[in-house]
Amino acid sequence: MRNTIAIMNTKGGVGKSTIVLAVAETLSVYHGKNVLVIDSDAQASISTMLMATDSLRKLQNEGRTIVDYLVSQVLKGTPVEWTEFVVGGVSDVDDARSVYLMPSDMQLTLLEREVSKESQHARLRTAIGGLLSRARIVFDIVLIDCPPGLSVLTESWLREADFHVSPTKPDYVSVCGLDVFRRFRDLNPEMGFAENLGVVVNMKDQGAALEEEYHRWLAADANNRCFKHALPRIHAMQQAGHFQPSERSYIAKYPGDVGVAVRGLTDEILARVTASSEAPQAQAAGRRA
Repeated sequence: MRNTIAIMNTKGGVGKSTIVLAVAETLSVYHGKNVLVIDSDAQASISTMLMATDSLRKLQNEGRTIVDYLVSQVLKGTPVEWTEFVVGGVSDVDDARSVYLMPSDMQLTLLEREVSKESQHARLRTAIGGLLSRARIVFDIVLIDCPPGLSVLTESWLREADFHVSPTKPDYVSVCGLDVFRRFRDLNPEMGFAENLGVVVNMKDQGAALEEEYHRWLAADANNRCFKHALPRIHAMQQAGHFQPSERSYIAKYPGDVGVAVRGLTDEILARVTASSEAPQAQAAGRRA
């Protein structure tokens, strides 16, 4: 089954971790999906959003993060059980019972230095490919929060995942980040990057003329496969990662238009994953007929 999605943009600050959070919780609450979030960013933003600080620090101190998994698999050559690095019950939305996390740690920066050595590239891809092949079976959807830039780590996730989604703000610098990756991908077709699922316009000011222009420009390019639902720049969306109300409900966390946009985007993502996964089966059935 093709169900692993890398979320990335070479430009940081486009809100990719917040999108991962919102989509994961929506998949759990509204679609009943078991979702694994893999935090592959040294900033550990999505880990911080999903876990209390003390709980996250405990896992980091115990060596139960994506960093420790990759160190064992790649640098030490020691097989470990990947499920030991996955924690459940992390969402602060009571209804989102089926969101799981493989957390990160700032030590990922040091790991990236080691695996950037050419001698480690193949082992890194093997470790990531093995992790995703097992996660595909256990979880309905796997979301990978990639670091910004085009490090060997991000490259490995993009080559081993089934799909990638690119968030961007509707501004010149963020859109340039999309173009950097596209040019890199087009210049290196032999790398076999994940299928482009689409571009998400994030942090959009409703009614801002320039941002509307960038959104139209992105949507007009068929190669972007721009999602119809853009996510607004409003307080509720920006605070989604620090949600601690007395009423721990999805509607309280994603109220009104924010919830409509997030649910619409999630529906689009799920529909595209399903359509792309079913296409090869339909083609195979046609050949047999």
